[in-house]
Amino acid sequence: MTKLSEKEWMVLEQLWEGGKTTLGGLVQALYPQTGWSRNTVLTYLSRMEAKGMIHVSKEEYPSRYLAAVSREECQSGERERFLKQVYKGSTKDLVAAFLREKPITEQERDELRRLLDEMEV
Repeated sequence: MTKLSEKEWMVLEQLWEGGKTTLGGLVQALYPQTGWSRNTVLTYLSRMEAKGMIHVSKEEYPSRYLAAVSREECQSGERERFLKQVYKGSTKDLVAAFLREKPITEQERDELRRLLDEMEV
């Protein structure tokens, strides 16, 4: 999976939330936060289709757009890139850094221990 830009995330978020939709539906949904015109949204959709991120159903009129990748796939890819780039692949260093900067509650600590036990880590 290729790295997603912030704008590609915005488009995919709309598709994940709204499901299969038209260009007009996407323009309307994205406009309040982006101010993008129809042409701008279409440009993003075309690029994202070429990258395999979205699927265009041209059998329908007007064409319908849907995400070709799941939110979970994209999140996983971003986590992996971040972990490799910033923490040289060390999950331990990543978790330790987060915990040093933002301590967790006793309840969160218990939940984390339970999760680690379930994972047999």
